[in-house]
Amino acid sequence: MTRSATSSRNRALITAFVLAWLSLFVYESLRLKYLSPLAGRPLPKTPLLYPPAGWIMFFRVDADYGFAEVYALKHGEKPEAIDPHAIFATQAVGYDNIHRNVLVSVLDPRHKPGFCRFLNRKFPDADGFAIVHAAYPDLIGQPERVLRQVVYRCE
Repeated sequence: MTRSATSSRNRALITAFVLAWLSLFVYESLRLKYLSPLAGRPLPKTPLLYPPAGWIMFFRVDADYGFAEVYALKHGEKPEAIDPHAIFATQAVGYDNIHRNVLVSVLDPRHKPGFCRFLNRKFPDADGFAIVHAAYPDLIGQPERVLRQVVYRCE
């Protein structure tokens, strides 16, 4: 074989491998949430390739889980939970920042001044807000048990 024929053959093999790998990667990423419901049955998983979450790799998954909640406070009324999608109303393609726990960043007290100003502008009908840390101490063993603690208030 000549050098150019070998080079062309190598490029073709590399291209075929990359296309096969990308096809497998996309299949495994979309299999659980999109392709299986479309097929109407569970599709086979590629062994040892990806976790069911697709593109996100988990190195350590604990039984506890924490997240943030925001409650609107109105005088004389019960605190009302605000839907996180109403707080951060962004259009995303293929993923949801709220389900990826983006709101947890507001639990840091250093974000209080800016976040309180933002909430007051976004929800002018409320008299104040309570930023709450909610946690499942054992999401697997006791999924109904949620502990809540007010981190700070916006008055």
